[in-house]
Amino acid sequence: MTCAELLITLLRDRYGVDTVFGIPGVHTVELYRGLDDSGLRHVTPRHEQGAGFMADGYARATGKPGVCFIITGPGMTNIATAMGQALADSVPMLTISSVNRRDTLGRGQGRLHELPSQQQLLSGVARFSHTLLDPTALPEVLARAFAVFEGMRPGPVHIEIPIDLFEAPVPAPTEGRAPLIHRPAPDPAGLATAAAWLHEATRPLVLLGGGCASAPEAARALVDRLDAPTVTTINAKGLLGRHHPLDLGANAALPAVRELARDADVILAIGTELGETDYDVVFDDDFLLTGRLIRVDLDPEQLVRNQSLSLGLIADAGATMEALLAHVPVALSRQGQQRTAATMDALALPQDPAFAPFVPLFETLAEVMPEAILVGDSCAPVYAANHLVAQPQPRRFFNASTGYGTLGYGLPAALGAQLARPDLPVVAMVGDGGVMFTLAEIATAVEERLPVVILLWHNGGYEEIRRFMDNAGVTRLGVDIQAPDFQTLASGFGCLATRVDDPASLAQALLQRPEQGPLLIEIDAHRWPAG
Repeated sequence: MTCAELLITLLRDRYGVDTVFGIPGVHTVELYRGLDDSGLRHVTPRHEQGAGFMADGYARATGKPGVCFIITGPGMTNIATAMGQALADSVPMLTISSVNRRDTLGRGQGRLHELPSQQQLLSGVARFSHTLLDPTALPEVLARAFAVFEGMRPGPVHIEIPIDLFEAPVPAPTEGRAPLIHRPAPDPAGLATAAAWLHEATRPLVLLGGGCASAPEAARALVDRLDAPTVTTINAKGLLGRHHPLDLGANAALPAVRELARDADVILAIGTELGETDYDVVFDDDFLLTGRLIRVDLDPEQLVRNQSLSLGLIADAGATMEALLAHVPVALSRQGQQRTAATMDALALPQDPAFAPFVPLFETLAEVMPEAILVGDSCAPVYAANHLVAQPQPRRFFNASTGYGTLGYGLPAALGAQLARPDLPVVAMVGDGGVMFTLAEIATAVEERLPVVILLWHNGGYEEIRRFMDNAGVTRLGVDIQAPDFQTLASGFGCLATRVDDPASLAQALLQRPEQGPLLIEIDAHRWPAG
């Protein structure tokens, strides 16, 4: 078979890939030979950045890597932003690209789509970037990629194939199954020390991040045994279920939770970066941990970033939580539920003027679509949702307001999530500014007949940046932008669209959403009740 055929075969048969996102180009024509009857679903976005965001949403909704086929040069610079977002949030993504012929690489001859070094450019937004120079090495390079996804802190991997190798003859694969990769278990001595400290603690605190998403049962059991208030970050939302009595939510940047954190004598942080966009969204560097900090992470370098470490375990989050449960066979009592309730009462989130307008919005969503996956861009409803929304399971809430913080993420990532989980409803929460970055992906939603609800919060520009400019005493410039008629645009794509002004009309629109194809619901922020 050819190198291109081998790639398709390995992805499908060895690694269980079922969906590929990509836009064909002259350099990838041979990559597409036979793809139509391969059994893989090919989804064509309207921009390579959309392909990357769709793969990201697919991966977050399932835990499986999203896969992209991307053209040389501009296709790769287009997808680089999406890879940057996936890298920041440790999302598994495999980007397969073409590159110019081997004999022309690095020669600056002005070839079609030529970059001085495409591999070097992409290595900055990937766990690794590899140029395939020997077609028979393809199985080994793919195995490396999936070893990253399965065995270490995941993220994007880029493999580029010179266009003269797509048709190169290679042997058919001799092994049918992917290798089994087991992540490291916690060191027994370190685990015993961590357990001893947790037993001794009188004011413990647990911090759970997105690295725990695959082990919700262990997470719930552990925090119950420890009777410890628990911060679940944005990417860990739903890990403890909806309205767990020990769940502080993603509110680590708010004063009452910060006070609780400073007062904690032992802190157990599992699968979390302890990064700014989860713990310090007010950007004042005032989330302080003064107690003994125990961290569990697959990345040894991450253990010593952001906060002063007392004990580090390089290990899988789920395996560590299961092991800790064996060290805490009987539930401890440290007034955890009372401490959590007092902290949440002090926060008074529904009464906070910054959040109050969005309380009825999310109550309506929870009532009409309680199982929905909520996918967000960087926009006002998403900032509020980070604090207000509770989900029944992990992998049902994610957005681009964390980590890299790109605009344009919400719509295509929601399409990827819907393709990954056709059994669940999906809502894309977007703003009138950010959605313009990837608005063309409405065409993809229509073409694929995806029943995604696009909830568009229209406040006439870049509201968050307006606020930052006002607070800094900077004259507003470039933030009061002209918006299109979204109803007309949606109709032109073949997408149903409506406007709503209050929770009752929103509920009615959601109840009447189509079973096939998207629905755009536009909310005028200036007419929505202030709460």
